Amino acid sequence: MIRIANAPCSWGVLEFDLDGKAPGFAQVLDEMKDAGYGGSELGDWGFMPTDPRALKAEIGKRQFTIPGAFVPVLLKDRTRHKAGIEAALKTARLLRDSGNAGAFIVLADDNGTIPERTKNAGRVTPAMGLNKDEWSVFAEGANALAGKVRAETGLRTVFHHHCGGYVETPEEVDTLMRSTDKALLGLVLDTGHWMFGGGDPVEALHRYAQRIWHVHFKDCSKELAARSRNEGWDYFASVRHGVFCELGKGSVDFRAVARQLHAMQYDGWIVVEQDVLPGMGKPAECARHNYEFIQTLGLD
Repeated sequence: MIRIANAPCSWGVLEFDLDGKAPGFAQVLDEMKDAGYGGSELGDWGFMPTDPRALKAEIGKRQFTIPGAFVPVLLKDRTRHKAGIEAALKTARLLRDSGNAGAFIVLADDNGTIPERTKNAGRVTPAMGLNKDEWSVFAEGANALAGKVRAETGLRTVFHHHCGGYVETPEEVDTLMRSTDKALLGLVLDTGHWMFGGGDPVEALHRYAQRIWHVHFKDCSKELAARSRNEGWDYFASVRHGVFCELGKGSVDFRAVARQLHAMQYDGWIVVEQDVLPGMGKPAECARHNYEFIQTLGLD
């Protein structure tokens, strides 16, 4: 059964240190509930309660589930692996102990902290990528983290490709998938990041059907992506200009995505992520629109 959730990033709750103020977790969860969603990803550590009993109470009174939690790690740096694994384990224990044992750790690169990649998000070249040795370290860290999380908590890990990090383009995703243990590490397909990174989400579903364990629905405006390339916007400027627009208003072919999800008998969560900066836009209204759009796809 496919279930539909949203994520705090749709309200401007992001892992980056940015200006502006995002709403608190109670408002975000209430607005998700009012819009029709059945769950929320966790958001940054500390956004929601970090005591398992308190978190279970907040989620339970809204009849919610937490399908995943984002954990960024600078995986190309082996000295950062230990701290990254500890952060993932801390998050996984919170999910398990609050009654969300089926959730995923959503592992990602430390996006937005790598100047060249952040500056050139949506238009990176191979010369800006990892070399052979760095790929080896990157994959080693991803495998180690996923293995520790599964062994100690029973939770599985998916990798989130993301513009502004070292795994953005389809070619980079392919390198990571070939370099990691398919039994340990799955892929979360983010339709908007996949398109902004130069790919077709439907092709990704065909190619990685067995590795896609989790899905993020995000739209992407090709017109604004082109402006980003032509005018030299960095990742944050692209988000501020609305490159990740409301579902159905961009260029992702969600009807084809829905058909392929049904064809591959996908049985999991679809998490809506309309990335906005803190204080940007009208998240509650967008969340309602996005949920109503998904209903037209026959996915809920």
